[in-house]
Amino acid sequence: MTRPAYLLYSEMESPIGLLTLVRSKSGLCKIEFGAGETALRTIERWCKRHFLVDQLQKDDLALFEIKQQLEQYFLGKRLSFEGELDVQGTAFQKLVWTVLQRIPYGELWSYKQVAQEMGSPKAVRAVGGANNKNPLPIVIPCHRVVGSNGALVGYGGGLSIKEKLIAIEERETLDQLG
Repeated sequence: MTRPAYLLYSEMESPIGLLTLVRSKSGLCKIEFGAGETALRTIERWCKRHFLVDQLQKDDLALFEIKQQLEQYFLGKRLSFEGELDVQGTAFQKLVWTVLQRIPYGELWSYKQVAQEMGSPKAVRAVGGANNKNPLPIVIPCHRVVGSNGALVGYGGGLSIKEKLIAIEERETLDQLG
């Protein structure tokens, strides 16, 4: 497999703050909370580790479709995402992230439920670790995972962002019921 010489990125405003989106030739590979130099340095380190490249090229057009989908999601008009993903992680992490994508919009699962769904009921802590390494928050909905007592615990973007994402989905779910 040939490694890319660079990856493409774009930034967008959202109700949860600035987001930086990154894609490879194969698909969306990273969403980073924040924008600017700090976010780009974090992304460059991540890209170097996973793609053996740290060069980024700004290309708003290459990420236009996912930006539109995210905007629709934030407005409560999109329940899931389409398009190719280029997810980088261990086999276990990828399994966790696959299970996360099965959590229905507007529902919350515990880390224990995710571990049970994977067929590894004792892997609760490992599920939490994989959640923490999710390169595509929102698209791979790790915000839908809570503690076994229902408490909002741990989120790479901070608990306030997790609360906002859950509120977006609760609002839309209530609108559908009402």
